[in-house]
Amino acid sequence: MSSSEELSVELTAPNGRKYTQPTGLFINNEFVKSSSGEKITSINPSDETEITSVHAASAENVDAAVAAARKAFKTWREIVPTERGGLMLKLADLVDKHAETLATIETWDNGKPYTVSLTEDVAEVAGTLRYYGGYADKLHGQVIDTGPAKFAYTIREPLGVCAQIIPWNYPLAMAAWKLGPALACGNTVVLKAAEQTPLSILYFATLVREAGFPPGVVNLLNGAGKVAGQALAGHTGVDKIAFTGSTATGRQIMRGAAVNLKNITLETGGKSPLLVFDDADLEQAAKWAHVGIMSNQGQICTATSRVLVQEGCYDRFVDLFKAAIKETSVVGDPFQEATFQGPQVTKAQFEKVLGYVESGKSEGATLAVGGKAYKDVGGKGFFIEPTLFTGVTHSMKIYREEVFGPFVVVASFKTEEEAVEMANDTTYGLGSAVFTQDITKAHRVARNIEAGMVWVNSSNDSDFRIPFGGVKQSGIGRELGEAGLAAYTNAKAVHVNMGTRL
Repeated sequence: MSSSEELSVELTAPNGRKYTQPTGLFINNEFVKSSSGEKITSINPSDETEITSVHAASAENVDAAVAAARKAFKTWREIVPTERGGLMLKLADLVDKHAETLATIETWDNGKPYTVSLTEDVAEVAGTLRYYGGYADKLHGQVIDTGPAKFAYTIREPLGVCAQIIPWNYPLAMAAWKLGPALACGNTVVLKAAEQTPLSILYFATLVREAGFPPGVVNLLNGAGKVAGQALAGHTGVDKIAFTGSTATGRQIMRGAAVNLKNITLETGGKSPLLVFDDADLEQAAKWAHVGIMSNQGQICTATSRVLVQEGCYDRFVDLFKAAIKETSVVGDPFQEATFQGPQVTKAQFEKVLGYVESGKSEGATLAVGGKAYKDVGGKGFFIEPTLFTGVTHSMKIYREEVFGPFVVVASFKTEEEAVEMANDTTYGLGSAVFTQDITKAHRVARNIEAGMVWVNSSNDSDFRIPFGGVKQSGIGRELGEAGLAAYTNAKAVHVNMGTRL
């Protein structure tokens, strides 16, 4: 193993914050080099410059991380649950203590506004860890009465070694979503960060060690999906895999996991509908519709990117929506306080979004707002003007496919039945939103929409205490809330014969 001193670099971020950036693979509480010598270079999406390079895990490194996690599992699962929870609470406190540095790295590496990184993402990391840290000693089995001849009970047991693969849109928050329930339930973890955003998870690793987690309990890797991700998915030493990312990659994860029938949780793509009925508060609907698609540069799996508006209020809503975009979507340097929208995370994502603009034009949709690169931030960076298409029909590519950018389509409907049919006309089923002041209609439509989540008179105001997940090709299982714990435990049934003799 290489010493930590050889595997770090002193950096100064654009906001002037100086810090020590680890560059190794965090295995068994030590930073180590890649056995292959491969590295990943992090690019600042705001100006396209290189930040630094970090080690990329090989299949051999994955083997070492899994072995460390397997060894640690034997003792970690036996630790008094209250003590496990205590370590998680201490880690949450350290996240709070280092919040400004974590937020700085997240913004520099990812491009999201610093105020969002600090007050939303990093705050959610600490909140999620505290939430599940509190659950560590509250996982209970049941006694099941079947009569006096048998004493039957269940035990909630950890699964073992859990592989977790997180996306680039919320690197630290997605790590917390997965680490929290896994650790609370007594599992050990090998987590791989997205290759586009490799930096913040390594700084977080230093806090894991400082909090006092035993070696091997939390292992944090960077690496290419086709190498490290594939190695984790197909590893016979891994008992469970949890993945957040595209539906296409989710299918590959499932194929790899089939080798030993791993327990699996997937949170994949979405093309979530937002329904606006004639009786809605249109000003609020327009503002929430803006939040639902333009937040985080539109890079949200649950983004309500298909806005369906009843004919009677269509024109009025579109005017209000355009005004909300103009007023709120300030594109600029993510370290500036006034900025609402930073750059897309990578050049590839930037080009993908612009490709969908051309698709929308060619298919006959009306480009109402934006639709081109935004060049007023020093002339560089992966910035795109917030984009709105109207006059969209259900057969158009921009209506059916996930764009994952500040890109929204608006279509119209006549009746409630048509609205629900349009909302469900998709292979996805992650999020959805309904705007109406008729409470009966709201509950009825919420019941009929095929989605894992429905927001009524809001959009994308998720909460770590509430289950999160999708149906259809948007995923398998649930994260967050008490439901998130079920993904990381098995219920063992114990039958005690109290007198039945043969």
